[in-house]
Parts: sequence; C-alpha cells; structure tokens
Amino acid sequence: MAIFLLFIGVLALVLLNVPIAVALGIAAVSAMIASQGIESLPNVAIVMYSGATNFPLIAIPLFILAGAIMNTSGISRRLLAFASALFGFVRGGLAMVNVGASMFFAEISGSAVADVAALGSILIPAMKKKGYPGAFAAAVTSSSASLAIIIPPSIPMILYAVMAGSSVVQLFVAGLVPGIIGGFLMMGLCYWFAVRYDYPVEEVFQLRRLWTTFKDASLAFLLPIIILGGIFGGLVTATEGAGLAVVAAIGIAGYYREINWAQFKAAVIDGGVQTAVVMLLVASSALLGVYLTEAQVPQRLAAGITELTANPVIILALLNVFFLAIGLFLHSAAAIILVVPIVMPVVNAAGIDPVHFGIVVTLNLAIGQQTPPVASVLMTACSIAKTGIWEVTKVNVYFIAVLLTVLLLVTYVPAIPLSLVNLFYR
Repeated sequence: MAIFLLFIGVLALVLLNVPIAVALGIAAVSAMIASQGIESLPNVAIVMYSGATNFPLIAIPLFILAGAIMNTSGISRRLLAFASALFGFVRGGLAMVNVGASMFFAEISGSAVADVAALGSILIPAMKKKGYPGAFAAAVTSSSASLAIIIPPSIPMILYAVMAGSSVVQLFVAGLVPGIIGGFLMMGLCYWFAVRYDYPVEEVFQLRRLWTTFKDASLAFLLPIIILGGIFGGLVTATEGAGLAVVAAIGIAGYYREINWAQFKAAVIDGGVQTAVVMLLVASSALLGVYLTEAQVPQRLAAGITELTANPVIILALLNVFFLAIGLFLHSAAAIILVVPIVMPVVNAAGIDPVHFGIVVTLNLAIGQQTPPVASVLMTACSIAKTGIWEVTKVNVYFIAVLLTVLLLVTYVPAIPLSLVNLFYR
C-alpha cells in the first residue's frame, strides 16, 4: 500500500507541473521519513551525491557538445551534400538522405532531440521546397532521429548501463545491427511513399559530384571512425571516447574554418543545462532507489512475476507493453532512471541478458519519443515543419510500425543485437 501511495504521489506532483526530478525527491524523502523517521535525513545528501557522481555520466554533455559543434561548423552541411549526391537520383531520394543523415549524426550526438533540431532545421524546409508534404517531411525527420538512441553512442544506453550495472561498450555494439536494420527499413518505406504519391527525383546521378562531395566531407567521416573505433577497440572507455569526439569535432571544425564562436558558447551552455537536468534526475532517483531497495520492492516484484510465469518470452512481452505505456508519459531519461532499477531483478531472475534487455528498453523509449502526449522528438519536428501533431502522426504511424518491427525482431531474435557482442566480447 505504501508503494502505491508513493507512486500516486509522484504522479500527482508531475500532473501539478512539478519537475519530475523534484517530484521524485519529495516522494522519496517523504517515504524515508515515514518509514525510518527524521533521523534518516542526514543520508539524503550522501545518497544524492553518490548517485550523481558516476563516471560514465560525464559522457552525456560531451556527446551533446560534439553534436552541436558538428552542426554549427559546416560538418552537417557537407554530410548532407554527400548524401544528396548518393541518393538524390532515386525517387524520394531527399527523404532517404534525411534517414541516412540521421544515422550518421547518431554516431556523434547520441541524442534524438539534438538530431531532429540540427538536421530538421535544414532538411524539413528543403523537403517542403522540393514538393514533399510538410507532414511527411516532419514524420521522416522525427522517426529517423530516434535512430540516434539506437545507433551508438547513445545517451539513453549510457543511463541504462549506469542504472543496470551493465557494460556501456557492449550496449553500443549491440545497438549497431538493430539501428542499421531500422535505417534501411525506413529508407524502403520512404521509397514506397515516393512511388505511391509521386514524390520528386532530386537530381541526375553524377559520379563527379559524388566524388567532389565525398572529398569535401572526408574529414567528417573520420569522426565515427575515431570515436567508435577507439571505444570498440578497447583504446578508450565510452566516457573518454566522448571527450575524444569533442576534440576531433573541434579539430575538424577548425580545419574547415567555419566554426561560430557564439553558437559554440551556446552549445556549451545547452550541454551543461541538459546534463544538470539528467544529473538531478539521477540524484533524486538514487534516493528513491535506496528506499525501494530497503523496502524490497524490486525483489517482491521479481518474485511475483516469476511465480506467475518463468517463461522469458512472456516476461519480455509484459515488459515491452509496460515500457511502451510509460513511454507515452515519461521522457526516456526519466523512464530509465525511475523504472530500470525496479525491473532488473525480474530480468535477472528470468535469465534475460542485461545487454539484450537494454536494447529492448532503448527501442521502446525510441517509440515513446514518437507517440503523444509527450513525444519530445515528434513535437520538435512538428514545430520546425509548422505542422499539426495529429496531421504528422497520421503519416508517422507507418514509421512507428517500422520501429515496432525492429523491436519485435530484437526482442525475440536475440542474435540480432547480441551477435557482435558475443563475437567480440564473450
């Protein structure tokens, strides 16, 4: 009963527009006082500090900053020019360019919101100018941006690794194949839309232009090689790789001589603000985690579900429905921080690989970014396209179906996310 009241209290505070981090902190402190007395308060500061000082979390502002530098220094423009030369001769090629650019940008920023804000401001107006409907342009940009949290590096994967005590590097490797599958399926869907609704061909294929744009963007192609090569090769940790991404992005931007110092300063501030929000969430969730652990809530939940069924397939189906539901109302960071520590005993008891489950959680939350009422990524795309959310959603359901297909494949064919992990790390 106490746990039910705790979550009702958090929900009530959130509905009153109290920030989630503050709501979690208030609920956790209230529960600690009610169960342990006021003498438990001195532990609050220690628990919050310990929760927010995880080394892997430092990667978050660094990846955000690397993505911002990439966008403000002309790197994004060069990549888009190359993608256009590569796919522009296909009907609906600009939509495919959108998906391909998101897949590449994902390898730098790790944030879907950063992806849609950076690329959407360029691609959505360009698509509308070429005759694509605004709703379609927003839907493609929004859904392909969610690949940014599936393809490494991924900020939600970093948070999951911290909350679940899993390996960040193995999660990054596990996200490669599902992300590539999702990207190519979305490109196929774009082609289907283009043929059905007679969307335009952008340009005639020119090998000379392809080579010119490739040379112009060649330094930009080094970024994922440096970052992911260093991480996967064991030369650097994920956090050190994030620092390497910033240094490489600054170096390449300096070579191009297109970096805007005012925007660079704004990117640093924005990265700091976003990190502060996440750190406060982590700190307040650490309080809640201590209380739930002492009350043995995760253990009871695990025992209850395993008594109901020990079949991992059924347990994964139940957890998929659960995460899809909370993805409607919570941002991905809040959902991971709040829920993952509670369900991990269930996952471990069922013998489900934590890395496999991490990709399942990430895909669920990627879908949540596209489904109202929260839908942070979809809202950003609609704002850029100046198109109504329900109008965009009518088109976006097809792209959400692609993400659901990838989710089902990842959930019930573990070899898809785990094959590379088993090959290189086990």
